[in-house]
Amino acid sequence: MKALWLNLMRLLVLLALSALALQIFFVARVALMRVVDPQSTTFQRSEGWRILGERQALPWSQQWVGYERISTNLKRAVIASEDAGFSDHSGVEWDALEKAWERNQKAEARVERINEKIDQRDRRASGAKASAAGGPGATSRSRLRAEAKVVGGSTITQQLAKNLFLGGERNLLRKAQEFVITFALEALLPKPRILEIYLNNVEWGEGVFGAEAAARHYFHVAASALGPFQAAQLAVMLPAPKRFEKRAGSPYVVGRASTVAARMGGVDVP
Repeated sequence: MKALWLNLMRLLVLLALSALALQIFFVARVALMRVVDPQSTTFQRSEGWRILGERQALPWSQQWVGYERISTNLKRAVIASEDAGFSDHSGVEWDALEKAWERNQKAEARVERINEKIDQRDRRASGAKASAAGGPGATSRSRLRAEAKVVGGSTITQQLAKNLFLGGERNLLRKAQEFVITFALEALLPKPRILEIYLNNVEWGEGVFGAEAAARHYFHVAASALGPFQAAQLAVMLPAPKRFEKRAGSPYVVGRASTVAARMGGVDVP
């Protein structure tokens, strides 16, 4: 029994040391970003492999540009759309996370009620078929079932932490790791550098990454030449770039862009 506890303690120590080594690795990578531009992110590599597997080719557009070569209009638009308190917060907006959690709980409850009604309808339909056939019928589930739309409350820094190092899974352990990396980014990098890395790596369409590639892909201009409304349109696309890339001028995008453009004047740019 004593040997079992000893082995268990050794295992726990090894796990703790492994977790500590992983955090040191992340912090070292973040510290290096003060002077070295990241060549790719975990999300980009994952997308690259996916596109390559589906198309047997890799259409890719990305060109790093320095902070001063990114239009102030785009900086304002992205902050106004994604994270209005970016210049002031320490990486996490706790109020926004709480509100997002409450909205998601309500959405899940609403979807659960909808799915219960779908199940009841399926059972009635199955029973009616069984009665018509004169025998028991198999209970079937509708293929068309509602799904809750998850609303995020992540800041720009949190989004960058996730894209740089983490996968797309959603669980408490991954969220805790995201917080650690977020606080490391905020502690070790100035706000302009965080925004520069974010704008050079964020996705704006399938195989389209960064402000320079997005500006040239959608408007045929450099990132430095983006006007206020062009910048607002790009900012609106960020939550779902693959959905909007084929209809970048849709009424929804244009309407949302007008709202973002109206907010841009009140945004502080680091």
